[in-house]
Amino acid sequence: MTTSPVDPAAFTAFEHEGWQRVADRYHGRFREVTTQSIEPLLDAAGAGPGVRLLDVASGPGYVAATAAKRGVLVTGLDFAAAMVDLARRLHPGVEFREGDAQALPFDDESFDAVVMNYGILHLAEPERAIREGLRVLRPGGRYAFTVWAGDARGFAIVIEAVERHGDVNVPLPPGPPFFQFGEPAECERTLLAAGFRAAKTVRLDQVWRVASPNTFVDEYLDSSVRTGALLRAQKPEALAAIGRQVREVLEQYRQGETVVLPVPAILAYATKA
Repeated sequence: MTTSPVDPAAFTAFEHEGWQRVADRYHGRFREVTTQSIEPLLDAAGAGPGVRLLDVASGPGYVAATAAKRGVLVTGLDFAAAMVDLARRLHPGVEFREGDAQALPFDDESFDAVVMNYGILHLAEPERAIREGLRVLRPGGRYAFTVWAGDARGFAIVIEAVERHGDVNVPLPPGPPFFQFGEPAECERTLLAAGFRAAKTVRLDQVWRVASPNTFVDEYLDSSVRTGALLRAQKPEALAAIGRQVREVLEQYRQGETVVLPVPAILAYATKA
């Protein structure tokens, strides 16, 4: 959303406060769209029985819970206590703890696999988080993460409406570009630069089924962090215009009673030498 320099401390504090506030609402509204990539993510990480796996930025715990059902020895880690509490309520018996993805509270070579499902989008220093993943992996261990592809319309249409009818230069802590890793080549380059080998990517063609176009912007307002804050900072007349444009665009994706938005993702994975 901005090209201003990123202040890691300010952006991390902004994201932390946001996830503390929206944890339960995020679970209710974004679960369907974020869980579609879990099985491919775990497959790419080689997550099978007995594998020691770290789920970074675990959020409501969807990935960790799925891994546990596979017989994986999994730990979920999130920096927001509200998310950790939610994950523990949803998935009793699965281990979750607080911690920073950019400074993992684990010894070197503690895990066989490390995964992150869309968490990298919310980090002030994503490259640092990837290097931390490398550090806690044993030699030969696998690292895998997912991000939204650059043509994921379900996330782009709101920003496009703000750019047309509102103000993107509102006083929010600058963060890395939302689609920084929206191209496969950038994902592979970053993994290799961190020290991994054999970096690969797979495109995951997913969809977001929207029951009510009329509430789509409202759901962003109270269930997301960065985009929600951007929307709340708009003037009332601008927000109304943003809502009208979003509804018009959503109608282009209507299939019967449901709007079906394409939200492709990129799954990137690599191995520690």
